[in-house]
Amino acid sequence: MSPILKNTRRKAFSSQEPASSSPDEAAHRLSYYEVVAMGELRNWQERMQKNPGLLSKLSRGAQQRINRIIPERIHQAITVAIKQMVRSLLFGAENTTRKILTDASLEERELRVKKRISFYKKLAATEGGVTGAGGFWMAMADFPALLGIKMKLLYEVAALYGYDMKDYRERLYLLKIFQLAFSSQQQRNVVYQQIVDWKEQSQHLPEDIHAFDWRTFQAEYRDYLDLAKLAQMIPGIGAVVGFTVNYRLMNLLGKTAMNAYRMRWEQEQRIDI
Repeated sequence: MSPILKNTRRKAFSSQEPASSSPDEAAHRLSYYEVVAMGELRNWQERMQKNPGLLSKLSRGAQQRINRIIPERIHQAITVAIKQMVRSLLFGAENTTRKILTDASLEERELRVKKRISFYKKLAATEGGVTGAGGFWMAMADFPALLGIKMKLLYEVAALYGYDMKDYRERLYLLKIFQLAFSSQQQRNVVYQQIVDWKEQSQHLPEDIHAFDWRTFQAEYRDYLDLAKLAQMIPGIGAVVGFTVNYRLMNLLGKTAMNAYRMRWEQEQRIDI
């Protein structure tokens, strides 16, 4: 058992102080499942804040040099395309999401979340395998299809954790989760600090989604996927690559979303561990 989890369990179960009768002062007492979940959260938070390694820096430097070669009009076209695609998904998927889950424990919520993640991993993997087997143009079609699956997963996860996507700020939180999953380590450091106290941060958000930094969003997402998705276009191996890559990408997004919402759950429960 990791030292982090041991310390978490010790603090959760060894306190001899009597429970406060005041709702404002009472802290949530953790179940065993919640202790384990908070231990996993601590490990994730450490990964989100670690400094970029040498390989990460070299890869980022190489990608930035390639980006400088690409004409500005191409960058602008890609930014607009991804912006419009993501915006349509953010504001169009509302009617297809599940109802908000209320009055449920963290364990009950995450049991359902894990089932949905498993479903979407299989769906994305199948879609990647089919498009990968179809050659270049079919592989190109995988990009918007996979993006749609990712956004649908995030919507369902948010609803299962009890958050209403009619709130503009919650939709921006989904974009931050997306960035955490599919960005360089350097950018993860930046985005993590933007959501670590979301209740406070959300009070200072712009009201217009056009103010979101779409250029950085698309560049980081594209750079993260470039090599993997290029391999999907190679005849003979495209189907295998598409199946495997999509499965892993959805798994990464699912874990990132779970920990991002665990962080908010912890703050709302007033847990100090």
